[in-house]
Amino acid sequence: MFPAPIRKASVPWQLAYRTLLPVSLFLWLLPLMAVAVFSIKPADDFTTGNYWGPPSTFEAAANYGRVFFESDMPRYLLNSLLITVPTVIGAVALSCMTGFALGVYRFRANLWLFFMFVAGNFVPFQILMVPVRDLTLELGLYNTKTGLVLFHIAFQTGFCTLFMRNFIRTLPFALIESARVEGVSEFRIFRYVVLPLMKPAIAALSILIFTFIWNDYFWAVVLTQGAGSQPVTAGITSFNAQYRAAYHLMSAGSIVAALPPVAMFFLMQRHFIAGLTLGAVK
Repeated sequence: MFPAPIRKASVPWQLAYRTLLPVSLFLWLLPLMAVAVFSIKPADDFTTGNYWGPPSTFEAAANYGRVFFESDMPRYLLNSLLITVPTVIGAVALSCMTGFALGVYRFRANLWLFFMFVAGNFVPFQILMVPVRDLTLELGLYNTKTGLVLFHIAFQTGFCTLFMRNFIRTLPFALIESARVEGVSEFRIFRYVVLPLMKPAIAALSILIFTFIWNDYFWAVVLTQGAGSQPVTAGITSFNAQYRAAYHLMSAGSIVAALPPVAMFFLMQRHFIAGLTLGAVK
């Protein structure tokens, strides 16, 4: 049922594995390495067609300096932070409550409500572009950070509820029954019994949602425009002029934009892995 460890495979398979693994890793990292190299090249290398050769001069300080001090990149980074953090808090908080309700209580419409939360994840988000944009225009939320936050919370809550509900179902129900026997209210059961046990799942889900929202480009372009409300993923395109694309500045901006989610993952790596693997032995 489960794949056998590679050390138990035949010698040819082990050699093939050890050969293909570094090759696959190199191919996977190749785009990132290309962006990193582009970010330290001068603009003249792109006009002369030196795309894949070594930089004629190293302009890392100049390129990253222009990104930080001669563009709206700091404003775009702040917008991303103001959009991502409230979205993570809102989506995780709602999913903790809905996951508790769907995972603990037994009622007739339980499965149907759970299906409604999950069904939204199967709708192609491209077909929602026009109605969502029209709705934000009618509500006065177009080109605002608040509109993007509310939209992301609404669409991420379904996945978060699926995650939390399945996690809560693995918790020992005897703890909840014991608290009920002692006369503890349902809210206090959720606050003092269930919620502390959900900390690994909350940490893992927060990292996932933070990465999803921070890296979102489609809805950032559809629902916002300009440095006043656009996140950093959409703001990188501001380095494009009418007749020329500043690939070196776009590459430097992309590296800067990728640093916060990478840093958050490494800072929360222990909690992330604990949340994903909790209950695996059981």
